[in-house]
Amino acid sequence: SFPTRRSSDLKIGSCLFFLLICCQRYLGKVNQQPTTNNHQPSTIKPTNNPTSMKGFLFDMDGTMVDNMMIHHRAWQRKLSELGLAMTIEEVKEKIHGVNNEILERLFGDRFTPADRERISGEKEAAYREIFLPQLKLIDGLQAFLDQAKSANIPMAIGTAAPEENAQFLVDNLGLAPYFQGIFHAGSVSKGKPDPEIFHKAAASIGLEARDCLVFEDSVTGAE
Repeated sequence: SFPTRRSSDLKIGSCLFFLLICCQRYLGKVNQQPTTNNHQPSTIKPTNNPTSMKGFLFDMDGTMVDNMMIHHRAWQRKLSELGLAMTIEEVKEKIHGVNNEILERLFGDRFTPADRERISGEKEAAYREIFLPQLKLIDGLQAFLDQAKSANIPMAIGTAAPEENAQFLVDNLGLAPYFQGIFHAGSVSKGKPDPEIFHKAAASIGLEARDCLVFEDSVTGAE
Protein backbone atom coordinates (compact mmCIF):
# COMPACT_ATOMS: atom_id res chain seq x y z
CA SER A 1 0.00 0.00 0.00
CA PHE A 2 1.05 3.60 -0.31
CA PRO A 3 -0.20 7.02 0.77
CA THR A 4 -2.16 9.35 -1.45
CA ARG A 5 -0.15 12.31 -2.65
CA ARG A 6 -1.87 15.68 -2.37
CA SER A 7 -0.87 19.23 -3.22
CA SER A 8 -0.10 19.93 0.42
CA ASP A 9 2.70 17.34 0.16
CA LEU A 10 4.67 19.97 -1.74
CA LYS A 11 4.67 22.13 1.38
CA ILE A 12 5.92 19.20 3.44
CA GLY A 13 8.62 18.53 0.84
CA SER A 14 9.77 22.13 1.19
CA CYS A 15 9.79 21.75 4.99
CA LEU A 16 11.89 18.58 4.67
CA PHE A 17 14.40 20.48 2.56
CA PHE A 18 14.51 23.26 5.17
CA LEU A 19 14.95 20.76 8.00
CA LEU A 20 17.78 19.03 6.18
CA ILE A 21 19.58 22.36 5.89
CA CYS A 22 18.99 23.09 9.59
CA CYS A 23 20.25 19.64 10.54
CA GLN A 24 23.34 20.02 8.37
CA ARG A 25 24.15 23.20 10.29
CA TYR A 26 23.44 21.47 13.60
CA LEU A 27 25.71 18.56 12.71
CA GLY A 28 28.44 21.00 11.83
CA LYS A 29 28.13 22.64 15.26
CA VAL A 30 28.18 19.25 17.00
CA ASN A 31 31.31 18.20 15.12
CA GLN A 32 33.03 21.46 16.06
CA GLN A 33 32.38 21.13 19.82
CA PRO A 34 35.51 20.39 21.89
CA THR A 35 35.51 17.03 23.63
CA THR A 36 37.27 15.72 26.72
CA ASN A 37 37.49 12.32 28.32
CA ASN A 38 34.80 13.24 30.86
CA HIS A 39 32.62 15.27 28.49
CA GLN A 40 28.93 14.59 28.95
CA PRO A 41 26.31 15.61 26.36
CA SER A 42 24.22 18.53 27.57
CA THR A 43 20.52 18.15 28.23
CA ILE A 44 18.55 19.92 25.51
CA LYS A 45 15.21 21.42 26.42
CA PRO A 46 12.56 20.63 23.75
CA THR A 47 11.76 23.67 21.60
CA ASN A 48 10.35 24.41 18.18
CA ASN A 49 13.91 24.84 16.95
CA PRO A 50 14.77 21.76 14.82
CA THR A 51 18.47 22.14 15.63
CA SER A 52 17.83 21.46 19.35
CA MET A 53 16.48 17.93 18.92
CA LYS A 54 18.31 14.96 20.46
CA GLY A 55 17.45 12.27 17.90
CA PHE A 56 16.18 11.79 14.36
CA LEU A 57 13.18 9.68 13.32
CA PHE A 58 12.63 8.85 9.66
CA ASP A 59 9.64 7.77 7.65
CA MET A 60 10.82 5.60 4.75
CA ASP A 61 8.66 5.59 1.61
CA GLY A 62 8.87 8.93 -0.16
CA THR A 63 11.20 10.28 2.51
CA MET A 64 14.34 8.14 2.30
CA VAL A 65 13.66 6.73 -1.16
CA ASP A 66 11.69 8.06 -4.12
CA ASN A 67 9.53 5.01 -4.71
CA MET A 68 5.99 6.14 -5.43
CA MET A 69 6.22 5.52 -9.17
CA ILE A 70 7.56 2.04 -8.43
CA HIS A 71 4.39 1.28 -6.47
CA HIS A 72 2.33 2.56 -9.41
CA ARG A 73 4.16 0.29 -11.84
CA ALA A 74 3.79 -2.71 -9.54
CA TRP A 75 0.05 -2.12 -9.31
CA GLN A 76 -0.21 -1.68 -13.07
CA ARG A 77 1.52 -5.01 -13.61
CA LYS A 78 -0.54 -6.88 -11.03
CA LEU A 79 -3.87 -5.47 -12.19
CA SER A 80 -3.03 -6.40 -15.78
CA GLU A 81 -2.43 -9.99 -14.65
CA LEU A 82 -5.88 -9.89 -13.05
CA GLY A 83 -7.44 -8.72 -16.32
CA LEU A 84 -7.75 -5.02 -15.50
CA ALA A 85 -5.64 -2.88 -17.82
CA MET A 86 -4.84 0.63 -16.60
CA THR A 87 -2.51 3.35 -17.78
CA ILE A 88 -0.01 4.74 -15.29
CA GLU A 89 -2.08 7.92 -15.10
CA GLU A 90 -5.18 5.89 -14.22
CA VAL A 91 -3.25 3.99 -11.57
CA LYS A 92 -1.99 7.24 -10.04
CA GLU A 93 -5.51 8.63 -9.96
CA LYS A 94 -7.47 5.60 -8.76
CA ILE A 95 -5.15 3.33 -6.79
CA HIS A 96 -4.61 4.59 -3.27
CA GLY A 97 -5.06 3.25 0.23
CA VAL A 98 -4.61 -0.17 1.79
CA ASN A 99 -4.00 -3.04 -0.66
CA ASN A 100 -6.91 -5.22 0.46
CA GLU A 101 -9.29 -2.27 0.28
CA ILE A 102 -8.07 -1.40 -3.20
CA LEU A 103 -8.76 -4.93 -4.41
CA GLU A 104 -12.21 -4.98 -2.85
CA ARG A 105 -13.05 -1.60 -4.37
CA LEU A 106 -11.94 -2.66 -7.85
CA PHE A 107 -13.20 -6.25 -7.92
CA GLY A 108 -16.01 -6.40 -5.38
CA ASP A 109 -16.45 -9.94 -3.99
CA ARG A 110 -14.53 -11.62 -6.82
CA PHE A 111 -11.74 -12.51 -4.38
CA THR A 112 -11.96 -13.99 -0.90
CA PRO A 113 -10.09 -12.28 1.97
CA ALA A 114 -7.39 -14.94 1.64
CA ASP A 115 -7.13 -14.25 -2.09
CA ARG A 116 -6.75 -10.55 -1.43
CA GLU A 117 -3.96 -11.20 1.06
CA ARG A 118 -2.15 -13.37 -1.48
CA ILE A 119 -2.57 -10.84 -4.30
CA SER A 120 -1.41 -8.05 -2.00
CA GLY A 121 1.75 -10.00 -1.24
CA GLU A 122 2.34 -10.61 -4.95
CA LYS A 123 1.97 -6.91 -5.67
CA GLU A 124 4.55 -6.05 -2.99
CA ALA A 125 6.91 -8.70 -4.38
CA ALA A 126 6.54 -7.07 -7.81
CA TYR A 127 7.38 -3.71 -6.23
CA ARG A 128 10.62 -5.08 -4.80
CA GLU A 129 11.54 -6.75 -8.08
CA ILE A 130 10.99 -3.57 -10.08
CA PHE A 131 12.76 -1.35 -7.56
CA LEU A 132 15.90 -3.39 -6.95
CA PRO A 133 17.86 -2.42 -10.12
CA GLN A 134 17.36 1.31 -9.45
CA LEU A 135 17.29 1.29 -5.66
CA LYS A 136 19.00 4.28 -4.04
CA LEU A 137 18.54 6.83 -1.27
CA ILE A 138 17.29 10.29 -2.15
CA ASP A 139 20.07 12.68 -3.15
CA GLY A 140 22.07 13.94 -0.20
CA LEU A 141 20.68 11.52 2.38
CA GLN A 142 23.70 9.20 2.52
CA ALA A 143 26.02 12.08 3.42
CA PHE A 144 23.48 13.35 5.95
CA LEU A 145 23.24 9.93 7.64
CA ASP A 146 27.03 9.67 7.74
CA GLN A 147 27.30 13.05 9.44
CA ALA A 148 24.57 12.23 11.96
CA LYS A 149 26.23 8.92 12.81
CA SER A 150 29.62 10.64 13.21
CA ALA A 151 27.98 13.13 15.56
CA ASN A 152 26.52 10.25 17.62
CA ILE A 153 22.95 11.36 17.03
CA PRO A 154 20.65 8.35 17.57
CA MET A 155 18.26 7.52 14.72
CA ALA A 156 15.30 5.22 14.11
CA ILE A 157 12.82 4.45 11.33
CA GLY A 158 9.03 4.45 11.60
CA THR A 159 7.37 3.42 8.34
CA ALA A 160 3.86 2.36 7.34
CA ALA A 161 5.41 -0.08 4.85
CA PRO A 162 5.00 -3.83 5.40
CA GLU A 163 7.88 -5.61 7.11
CA GLU A 164 9.14 -7.22 3.89
CA ASN A 165 9.45 -3.86 2.12
CA ALA A 166 11.11 -2.17 5.09
CA GLN A 167 13.66 -4.97 5.44
CA PHE A 168 14.22 -4.95 1.68
CA LEU A 169 15.37 -1.33 1.82
CA VAL A 170 17.39 -1.74 5.01
CA ASP A 171 19.26 -4.79 3.69
CA ASN A 172 19.92 -3.57 0.15
CA LEU A 173 20.87 -0.02 1.10
CA GLY A 174 23.03 -1.03 4.08
CA LEU A 175 21.01 1.05 6.54
CA ALA A 176 21.22 -1.18 9.62
CA PRO A 177 24.39 0.46 11.06
CA TYR A 178 22.69 3.85 11.13
CA PHE A 179 19.45 2.99 12.92
CA GLN A 180 18.94 1.59 16.40
CA GLY A 181 15.28 0.82 15.73
CA ILE A 182 13.32 -0.06 12.59
CA PHE A 183 9.53 -0.16 12.93
CA HIS A 184 7.03 -1.08 10.21
CA ALA A 185 3.30 -1.70 9.74
CA GLY A 186 3.51 -4.96 11.69
CA SER A 187 5.12 -3.24 14.68
CA VAL A 188 2.04 -1.29 15.71
CA SER A 189 -1.65 -1.81 16.39
CA LYS A 190 -2.61 1.60 15.01
CA GLY A 191 -1.22 3.00 11.77
CA LYS A 192 -0.44 6.61 10.93
CA PRO A 193 -1.68 9.25 11.65
CA ASP A 194 -1.73 7.63 15.10
CA PRO A 195 1.70 8.49 16.61
CA GLU A 196 2.27 5.00 18.05
CA ILE A 197 5.02 4.12 15.57
CA PHE A 198 7.01 7.28 16.29
CA HIS A 199 6.65 6.79 20.05
CA LYS A 200 8.07 3.28 19.65
CA ALA A 201 10.84 4.52 17.36
CA ALA A 202 11.80 7.23 19.87
CA ALA A 203 11.78 4.74 22.76
CA SER A 204 14.19 2.50 20.83
CA ILE A 205 16.80 5.27 20.96
CA GLY A 206 16.07 6.10 24.59
CA LEU A 207 14.14 9.30 23.93
CA GLU A 208 10.64 10.76 24.03
CA ALA A 209 9.08 11.52 20.65
CA ARG A 210 8.89 15.21 21.56
CA ASP A 211 12.70 15.27 21.78
CA CYS A 212 13.14 13.97 18.23
CA LEU A 213 13.09 15.60 14.82
CA VAL A 214 10.79 13.61 12.53
CA PHE A 215 11.34 13.43 8.77
CA GLU A 216 8.01 12.65 7.09
CA ASP A 217 6.73 13.34 3.56
CA SER A 218 3.01 12.56 3.75
CA VAL A 219 0.18 14.58 5.23
CA THR A 220 -1.12 11.50 7.06
CA GLY A 221 2.25 10.86 8.67
CA ALA A 222 2.78 14.51 9.57
CA GLU A 223 -0.54 14.61 11.43
